[in-house]
Amino acid sequence: MTTKRQREAAERAALVGLITGPIRRSEAERSLEELAGLADTAGLAVVLRVLQERERPDAATFLGRGKLEALAAACDETNATLAVFDNELTPAQLRQIEKQLQVKVIDRTQLILDIFAARARTREGKLQVELAQLRYLMPRLAGGSDWLSRLGGGIGTRGPGETKLEVDRRRIRQRIAALGRQIEEVRRRRLQLRERRHKAEVPTVALVGYTNAGKTTLFNRLAGESAFVSNSLFATLDPLVRRVRLPDRRELLVSDTVGFIDRLPTTLVAAFRATLEEVAAADLLLHVVDAAAPDRDRRIAAVRHTLEEVGASEVPTLDVFNKCDLLETFEQERLRRQEPDALCISAVTGQGREELLDAITARLAVDLRRLVIRLDPASEPDRRRLADVYRFGRVHRHVEHDGRVMLEADVPGRLWARLTAGGSADA
Repeated sequence: MTTKRQREAAERAALVGLITGPIRRSEAERSLEELAGLADTAGLAVVLRVLQERERPDAATFLGRGKLEALAAACDETNATLAVFDNELTPAQLRQIEKQLQVKVIDRTQLILDIFAARARTREGKLQVELAQLRYLMPRLAGGSDWLSRLGGGIGTRGPGETKLEVDRRRIRQRIAALGRQIEEVRRRRLQLRERRHKAEVPTVALVGYTNAGKTTLFNRLAGESAFVSNSLFATLDPLVRRVRLPDRRELLVSDTVGFIDRLPTTLVAAFRATLEEVAAADLLLHVVDAAAPDRDRRIAAVRHTLEEVGASEVPTLDVFNKCDLLETFEQERLRRQEPDALCISAVTGQGREELLDAITARLAVDLRRLVIRLDPASEPDRRRLADVYRFGRVHRHVEHDGRVMLEADVPGRLWARLTAGGSADA
């Protein structure tokens, strides 16, 4: 969150929302409140909030000319230097609104892209954000702004026959192609890592959820890590993966992923495909929900929609209602009645951690197969099999006789064939 001093030095922003058709005022107000959270995350000082009711957005000015004139007067009165619209604006609307308001104008998508650009730390994250920004910018390179005028003028300064707009478009297309190639290489490396993990039979659990639901706090609680946690939107952009040992002694990989948001820009979903494929390839998703959020049903729907977009809707999912320590006892009981298959936890206090680990164990045990295997500890391959059974399986009996070891254990189905190859085993 920004401090008071930072807000005083920040750009002064007017937030603008529209109530249209079936959208209720309460929903529009919640959306504008979320936009205020995004603005705060971006370091803006919100000085004005405007909600306009219309049957449909005006094709030219979005709000209509009369309301736009009133907004211009309000921006002037509050010394706003930036107007942020809670909807995606067309290039023509952006130009008309900016001309009328005489301040910089951006939309919700542009604001989210700006936050992602500021938060990206790894090379991969920066590449993906830049690609999303350029894809957003490309159709908006039109209009009569000075920076789109012709190259130079007169003898010795004339351009090579292309307008500045054409040069901009050509360079952006070239950069988009270059970024695409680099991200495809990232995607191939991630695929190789996933294949290695698959061969090692280590199950993967991915944390997904609405932004600021507490995924990273839960990740730290499960993995014993100290990843950066912030009470702000999109604190995590670059995925983290760590090993966690389950109560039955098996190991798994837990990954923390970027938070989702209602109307997540399609350019971001497309650009982050390499990262979001990790979600689609997971063995189990933990859908972390902010139990205390007044609009949690809307947030749940937004996450499920995004999971469909990235091809992860068929991955087994466990709903985990976080921040239950902020609920009264009767609210927790009502939540458990409404969502009997979900868990009610607090990543901050540790409430429900053991129950969550048990639930993960139970979900990942679906493909377990009973194995009885006889191994020779003097054999290097058998010693590796012995270690794998203890590392990834659940051992029920361990008997040593005449220098050999007999194990009876439940092991993941994917591991069963590798363990039995070349050994003495019974299903």
